[in-house]
Amino acid sequence: MYLCFITKGRSLSCYQCTGVTGSCAGQTATTCQSGLSMCESLTVVTKIVGITSKVKAKDCAAGCSSGSMNFGIIKMSSDCCNSDLCNVQDAPDPSAGTPNGNTCYTCNGKSCSKVLRCTGTEDHCISATGSFAGQTAVVKGCVSKSICDAASVSSVKGISCCSGNLCNGAKSVTQSFLILCFPLIAFIIML
Repeated sequence: MYLCFITKGRSLSCYQCTGVTGSCAGQTATTCQSGLSMCESLTVVTKIVGITSKVKAKDCAAGCSSGSMNFGIIKMSSDCCNSDLCNVQDAPDPSAGTPNGNTCYTCNGKSCSKVLRCTGTEDHCISATGSFAGQTAVVKGCVSKSICDAASVSSVKGISCCSGNLCNGAKSVTQSFLILCFPLIAFIIML
């Protein structure tokens, strides 16, 4: 007589919250759905026309990378892990980073010739191109290598990373980068 023992797969548990006021104080534990094998914590800081806002979020993710991304007016940091309730801590505030000596171009209106000082682990430059309502939009900035590596294995087109000061080239664009910035951040969140 043969006995077969079948072990049922155990689901990952992560903290979940969305704090649009800059706090994730109301986080709750949730069981991740099948295929979501990581826990993620995000902090996104925007500064537009002198007004700064901070959003924190935590949730289950299919895959993600720890690191940060900086487009000048929008900065994001992400912490990822793969054990139960490992995302208890908030991702670091990306606006509190110390300059690391790297520089990349960023877009400001229709020009992408402004120089951005990278901070923390942002050791690469990023360029992304996309279309929205028939208009082409370009974003440029600083990014951690880990986020570049995750973007290079995805199916998203128009994202490129490079290493070296100002390697992402200055170029004029036809539309404001804000059109592409929010979908790009949403893509990075879903990595």
